Amino acid sequence: MAATIKDIARETGLGVATVSSYLNGGHVRPQNKEKIEKAIRELHYEVNETARQLKTNRTRMIGAIIPELNSTFYAAVLSRIEDILRQHGYAMLICDCRSEAVREEEAAEFLFRRRVDGIFDIPVDSSGRHLMPYIKAKKPVVLIDRQIDEIECDSVCVDNYQAVRSAVQLLTSKGHRNIGLLACPQSNHAATQRLYGYRRSLEEAGIEVSEELVYQGADTIDSGTEGMDTLIDRNPGMTAVIAASYRMSFGAVIAANERNICVPDQLSMVGFDNPQFARAVHPRLTIINQPISQIGDKAAELMIRRLAREEPESKQHIWLPAEILEGRSVKRINSFEKQDEMR
Repeated sequence: MAATIKDIARETGLGVATVSSYLNGGHVRPQNKEKIEKAIRELHYEVNETARQLKTNRTRMIGAIIPELNSTFYAAVLSRIEDILRQHGYAMLICDCRSEAVREEEAAEFLFRRRVDGIFDIPVDSSGRHLMPYIKAKKPVVLIDRQIDEIECDSVCVDNYQAVRSAVQLLTSKGHRNIGLLACPQSNHAATQRLYGYRRSLEEAGIEVSEELVYQGADTIDSGTEGMDTLIDRNPGMTAVIAASYRMSFGAVIAANERNICVPDQLSMVGFDNPQFARAVHPRLTIINQPISQIGDKAAELMIRRLAREEPESKQHIWLPAEILEGRSVKRINSFEKQDEMR
């Protein structure tokens, strides 16, 4: 005969209400939690998930929508979030929208029908319409890496403006003035802020911003390669380039290798994210590094607190700083030094 809550209560010496509270996600003392979990194992108790969901109106499932599953950044952030959610008794349903707004809306509808308790989103659609059912149902929404001004929800973002600004300042401090930028599509907040940081920091340094030094393409390796080729071909005097995403950094390195460009003697480079990749590149790539662990931790903490009703009604917007990890891909030049044509 299957074990019941009363059996666990008898085994632990605790009240039925305490055992029930634990099984339904409520707070119990650590020592009581250990007793209950031990009894569950020994009595082979199985939770009736359907009954629990009906009683608590909670599924203990959290949805997540990301632009691409094959992104190392998104995967690392979600992995961190999943670890924290698991510690609190939650599981995650992840949907890949392939960077398409229509797929994102379908994913949001699917997760809502599955009655997830909350949702993480790295939004593709900047209108936020796909998230309105969650807002109306008062389900927690936490945006990652991007903001949507039209909806009231929490967000955890990197200060992308300051991140690229710091990279430009590093280069100008070493004498560079002809600095190229491989920029991602301006359809999301992060990409917009990175381009803005590039422009503002050049202006502050008294350097005229040349559109010939800016390439805007897709956030792909191929686009990074194509963009690097384009910038080199139309800017023979370019002395440095910043890639505003990891995949564009990867593509830029490929282009430099294929053109036999010696970094940093012929061209200085600053990449984005993935310290392991930066170490694998020779010479070691200087990168803008995002605090992936902190992003995941803060996003998960916000969600847990919202679910526990511990956060105030006003929504929180958390900004985290990136850092420059210097490698050996940036060269100091004097103001009269000109770059040889690299074509």
